[in-house]
Amino acid sequence: MAVTIKTPEEIEKMRVAGRLAAQVLEMIIPHVQPGITTDELDRICHDYIVNEQDAIPAPLNYKGFPRSICTSVNHQVCHGIPGDRRLKGGDILNIDVTVIKDGFHGDTSRMFCVGKPSVSARRVVNVAHKALWLGIGQVRPGARLGDIGHTIQQYVEANHCSVVREYCGHGIGRVFHEDPQVLHYGEPGTGLELEPGMTFTIEPMVNAGRRHTRLLADGWTVVTKDHSLSAQWEHTILVTADGHEVLTLRGEEKEQTAA
Repeated sequence: MAVTIKTPEEIEKMRVAGRLAAQVLEMIIPHVQPGITTDELDRICHDYIVNEQDAIPAPLNYKGFPRSICTSVNHQVCHGIPGDRRLKGGDILNIDVTVIKDGFHGDTSRMFCVGKPSVSARRVVNVAHKALWLGIGQVRPGARLGDIGHTIQQYVEANHCSVVREYCGHGIGRVFHEDPQVLHYGEPGTGLELEPGMTFTIEPMVNAGRRHTRLLADGWTVVTKDHSLSAQWEHTILVTADGHEVLTLRGEEKEQTAA
């Protein structure tokens, strides 16, 4: 497994890219309202990344992906292509942003509730969010990737939801997707041992129903087979000498972690 250990100079560039990606998700918050199309959200994010941040939206033309962000609504699991769909009250939406700055990637996503979500929608969103942070809490030198996956899986399944297995987190740096693969299920004490300087994403996809998914004809959009709701949150993580650093932490999360 060719996992790259970042130098201090590379880590600083990763911090910058991560901060920019977080800022995109902060910027878009007031725009996520009933009536807006996912294409309009894509345009707003694209213009902000290119014109305000002087950066590059990594998804655009990545292996043929036609937009600058991913927008996954309700039972869409991941990689939804922005289009003419208008958001309506009660929808849940994942916006996934990856920014390239000075050759390095920052990758993050978060859930949005449009209007007032149902109890079941709010629940799957909250379970996915807690699962992400429990997984992040496992990251330290000497821990193993299986510790992260096991912790996420145990929590999600204890809350009567399921973890998607076909898609996972990944190493990140100069390359959008590099080793290692970060599974959101598994056995403790197994898998790659974590070392300072590793950077990767943790991004559990959590379904309210069964874990099984299918790929739509567009070749990108992944949906739940049983049409149950799905939620995902994502951060880019650095393994530090004594634990971890969340490189894509948003302002409201800094307040929460400080409290």
